[in-house]
Amino acid sequence: MRDTKAIRVIEVDSLSYKYPKGPTYSLKDVNFQVDSPRFVAIMGPTGAGKTTLAMTLNGLIPQLFEGDLEGYISVMGMDTQRFRVQTLVSKVGLVMQDPETQIFGITVKEDVAFGPGNIGLDAKKIRERIDDSLRIVRLTGYEDRFTSELSGGEKQRLAIAGILAMDPEILVLDEPTSELDPLGREEIYKAIDNLQRERNLTILAVEHSSEDVAERADEVIVVNSGAVVWRGYPRDLFCNVPLTREFGIRPPQVCEFGWKLHELGYIKSSDVPLTIAEAAELARTLLAPAAGPLKAQPPVAPTPVAPTRSSPPAAVLVKDLEHDYGNVKALRGVNLEIAKGEFVALIGQNGAGKTTLVKHFNNLLKPTRGTVYIDGIDTTGQTIGSLSRRVGYVFQNPDHQIFCSTVREEVGYGLRHSGLLEEEAAQRVQAVLEFVNLQGVADRHPFTLGKGERQRLAVASVLAMRPNILVIDEPTTGQDWIGAEHMMGLVKNLHESGHTIIMITHDMRIVAEYAERVVVMHRGRIVADGTPSEVFSQRDMLREAYLTPPQISQLATELEDLGMPSGITTVDEAVAVVSRALTVGLSGDIRDQRTCGGID
Repeated sequence: MRDTKAIRVIEVDSLSYKYPKGPTYSLKDVNFQVDSPRFVAIMGPTGAGKTTLAMTLNGLIPQLFEGDLEGYISVMGMDTQRFRVQTLVSKVGLVMQDPETQIFGITVKEDVAFGPGNIGLDAKKIRERIDDSLRIVRLTGYEDRFTSELSGGEKQRLAIAGILAMDPEILVLDEPTSELDPLGREEIYKAIDNLQRERNLTILAVEHSSEDVAERADEVIVVNSGAVVWRGYPRDLFCNVPLTREFGIRPPQVCEFGWKLHELGYIKSSDVPLTIAEAAELARTLLAPAAGPLKAQPPVAPTPVAPTRSSPPAAVLVKDLEHDYGNVKALRGVNLEIAKGEFVALIGQNGAGKTTLVKHFNNLLKPTRGTVYIDGIDTTGQTIGSLSRRVGYVFQNPDHQIFCSTVREEVGYGLRHSGLLEEEAAQRVQAVLEFVNLQGVADRHPFTLGKGERQRLAVASVLAMRPNILVIDEPTTGQDWIGAEHMMGLVKNLHESGHTIIMITHDMRIVAEYAERVVVMHRGRIVADGTPSEVFSQRDMLREAYLTPPQISQLATELEDLGMPSGITTVDEAVAVVSRALTVGLSGDIRDQRTCGGID
């Protein structure tokens, strides 16, 4: 164990930086210091400069990305402009947002061994580090798997393992868990907590998720437009919900819950909770006098599912589907029916088979056994091109399906190969660009756009083909709250216009707020299928599937002994129940409020 005495490990003084040929500075007069051992969360909207700041800490900027850098950065007493990156990486481990940029090995164990092998460790020590790192990120048993066959979340965990194997003293994480399932995120952060305690690690984590860092961060640095605009304790930021939103950060649900109770006059602003435990204690204090009648109220009514699932013909019908990757059984007898016009969320841990399943809908993958029908048509013998007119697929990483030199060309690419008349194709492209609000950047190169804009471009390219079924894989990954809201607003509009939506996501808040139906996969099988209320009430199943419900649902579970209804999935539902109990008091006239959408 390293010396636990707190020392200054990072010092940033008057840092400004502009990328080569960049029109403006990405960082502007940034100043801060970090002592060890600390956990510092770096937050702010997309494009604020967070990733750029992270890359200055191990010398990638300005040694690999040159540009104009002013100011001073010291890490473990070393000036990052004077020491080579090869020296700095043994002190500062950087996990990038896109894991594929850090994966070099053909197999999992080769990839984790890459770093330790390059600093001259012996074979026994390398083996120990491989085993330890894979255990921490829950990839034990994957040693001989090809890295190309891993899911997006598994690749992210592998990238973290590769850095942990270098045994750094400072760990800089750029959106380290954005593609992980909820339990996977929690396990990574628990592992990081243990590493911080055992090894005296200093952690800097660029994060969009306030709930992941609220309990464990020692402090939060908010960056916007390249400058540090706020620095302080998590409680002072997240419990002040208007301030958090002002910075483009989505507050934890329990903070939103407490703030709404404050706005209703039930608590002081200083009593807004930061954690589930604090929110449960607050609710118990408020509800104790009303506990009797609260227990008497009926359970929360499940969210109605719009279309009837058995309406013939189904948009998607899967019968006894199996798919093998070599000796790995990815799908094991899947049966699923999705009606036209449904909004279905497909959830499950990384590697559960979600992406493998939906790739059968347009023949990107063919069944090992079983059958898939799209709009009543057996996909056997159909081409990807013919199915693309019925099923649009937006990849998890939009960059995997962008290859033209302008936004306009990208949207029109499929149409140019469909036989459509040029004039009609141009009109359709313009209409789609306006629908996704990209008409102002139509002549720009796609890779000059931000991640959220590239995600909308991928959607636009698919929409131009006018499919009735839209499969969207992780639509909000790596986006800030505002970007995620914009993206989901677009998806909601598509659903309301009649499209069948099949969404893969690890964001349970998004599932609760937008999906009509939730299908849970685990180890290649469907293990649950119902409304968000029904699915998020099944605690044992969720635990076995490595999923956790939204934070507000966890709070409702904590309060079940007081009579809090099961199936609560949104903050407004929870506030409505508590407010009704406090308003009516002990009269016993407490009605279910879930369908009211708020407090009457």
